[in-house]
Amino acid sequence: MLQKVLLVEDSTSLAILYKQYVKDEPYDFFHVTTGGEAIEFMKKNPPQLVILDLKLPDMSGQDVLAWMKENQLPTAVIVATAHGTINIAVNLLQSGADDFIEKPIQADRLKTSIRNHLKRAKLEGLVEDLQNTFNRKKYQGFIGSSLPMQAVYKIIDAVAPTTASVFIYGESGTGKEVCAEAIHYQSQRHDKPFVAINCGAIPRDLMESEIFGHVKGAFTGATTDRKGAAMLANGGTLFLDELCEMELEMQKKLLRFLQTGRFTPLGGSKELSTNLRIICATNRDPLTEVNEGRFREDLYYRVHVVPIQMPPLRERGTDIIDIAAFFLKKYAKEDKKKFTALKRDVELILCNYSWPGNVRQLQNIIRNVVVLHNETHVTVEHLPPPLNQSQTIPVIKPQLTSTPIQQPVEQQPQSTVEKENNSQVTEATSPTAYSTTNTNSIRPMADIEREVIQNAIDHCDGNVLNAAVLLELSPSTLYRKKQAWEAYEESDS
Repeated sequence: MLQKVLLVEDSTSLAILYKQYVKDEPYDFFHVTTGGEAIEFMKKNPPQLVILDLKLPDMSGQDVLAWMKENQLPTAVIVATAHGTINIAVNLLQSGADDFIEKPIQADRLKTSIRNHLKRAKLEGLVEDLQNTFNRKKYQGFIGSSLPMQAVYKIIDAVAPTTASVFIYGESGTGKEVCAEAIHYQSQRHDKPFVAINCGAIPRDLMESEIFGHVKGAFTGATTDRKGAAMLANGGTLFLDELCEMELEMQKKLLRFLQTGRFTPLGGSKELSTNLRIICATNRDPLTEVNEGRFREDLYYRVHVVPIQMPPLRERGTDIIDIAAFFLKKYAKEDKKKFTALKRDVELILCNYSWPGNVRQLQNIIRNVVVLHNETHVTVEHLPPPLNQSQTIPVIKPQLTSTPIQQPVEQQPQSTVEKENNSQVTEATSPTAYSTTNTNSIRPMADIEREVIQNAIDHCDGNVLNAAVLLELSPSTLYRKKQAWEAYEESDS
């Protein structure tokens, strides 16, 4: 979508001239002749830039600018002024205008000014989108705002409204079913059933019945007709977890069902049809399974339309703390316990642990703590194995050492002054004195980093983008760090 520029100019002849200047520029150029028309235009569709004449038939340009600022429109304003009103234009800059341009406006000056302000507006919009992205801590059952999870959220946003098949893969406990549910509840099928089947937990001889159902007498114990997941999920979503665990013969029947939308219940003779969306998941590498003959290649290409890789918990940074805090409050409320937060050293242990069981393991750890203890803060002593073992997180403490002064084998007699001077030197450089003096002046690197970044942001009047440029960092890095600090402060409050 093209950016929009609104010219507020009561002279139709000048407006035609300015339009001619910018006719080949890559933005939409609109023109109104009064302040009232400008306000109505901006109410319906705020432009990225307004070129505002000061003298209008119904009101002054100052009035239009005041309305824009009162309604907090995110629109840049260039004041168009005649030579005699430059002082007024300067005052308007102090009142919120972004620039002024002197009449008569030259073509190059107009195009350059518009181009620069639109570029700035686009950049500010990208930064705002980035801020909104990093502020998305909760999303459709997920908790976390790390970059890997933001990538997952974006794919879900894109694929959910479509009918495309989705293949989710990742380690056990990373939230593959939560992802499938998020896709379902973001889709047009959200008011229809979501049916999940774990292909690795169902005996092979019952798999066909679980998915397609059976008729009475189909096998021993089949005393009545039974609908399978394919019919129960009609109109909605069928989630097949651990698809690579399904035996090859059943994979063949599933492939036919996916191609035709039709199936026959076990023991039945009548073919049925259903309308549903298939989402599959596995904790294995599907291509490896194909190459080793355990997963049909044609089925793989049928279901592997939009892949989503769920990141392991160890790669999600401070999401670990957010998830732990969520479970802590949840279980403390359920069990009527006092827990409200995690101690800082506990957070460090959680963030440095490898989490082979991912979110499911973290959930069980927090459940264990809440059940067995009842204090306001989780401490290291509350953590069960293996997190309470010293080798879980190597804590490296900086140590100040000094090499002992070796006495020479033969010492020459010293004068009284030399003895006093040496005594002062020895005392000043002794291990105890050195340690005491320097330890007091040493601060954690994280504190220094935060202070430097905050000073840069303050220096730039809160503009994180400018601060990032000064610090030679990417804006996303600064936003992540600010977010982590704010999250930690919120958890402490």
